[in-house]
Amino acid sequence: MAKTASFTKRALISKANSTMVIATGIAAFIFVFSLVASKSLFNQASYQNKVIAQKKKALSTIKSDISAVDSLKESYRSFVETPRNALGGNPTGTGKLDGDNAKIVLDALPSKYDFPALATSLENLISSQGLEIQAISGTDEEVQQSQSSESPAPVPIPFQIRVSGSFDGIKNLIGVFERSIRPIQVNKVDMSAEANGNNLTALIDAQTFYQPEKSLKIKTEVVK
Repeated sequence: MAKTASFTKRALISKANSTMVIATGIAAFIFVFSLVASKSLFNQASYQNKVIAQKKKALSTIKSDISAVDSLKESYRSFVETPRNALGGNPTGTGKLDGDNAKIVLDALPSKYDFPALATSLENLISSQGLEIQAISGTDEEVQQSQSSESPAPVPIPFQIRVSGSFDGIKNLIGVFERSIRPIQVNKVDMSAEANGNNLTALIDAQTFYQPEKSLKIKTEVVK
């Protein structure tokens, strides 16, 4: 009878120990799971807060840009719809001084490297002074210069012209270059008399400019 009671007591203690081990294991599992889940939820909440902050920043930028567009439209309209253009000509006319201010600005500083068009403009200016064109030379870099930039700056286009004619005609041509809508910088002028002694030959080393288009690049940002 005593042996049976002792065996029963040991069985109860063993059962109690097993129950305690199982309960401790379950509690440890729940604790570890809670830590991992809490860390995951914290990281997710932190990421979502960053995303929300970036979205608010982007929304603020968009609203500012929309407001700037309206202001830009109004400024452009005021710049173009003037009774007289910047040269004193008629905005709707077709004369040398006519055209709206936007066209004048584009003619003054084009956005493309177009040497053939420059050569044509130079021919018209030279011919208007009664001078003979002997040569117009330069480097056509249209392919190399066909690019846009986020911060464009004026790029020089060097050229040389050789003309012959009277001294007054050559002098007037220099004056025309100075008053041209398109900026022309004369660097050097070499003059020599022709064999007949009636005309002069002038070799003019100069440069004009163009300004590349400003590129608009929409960027994407990965929130980490």
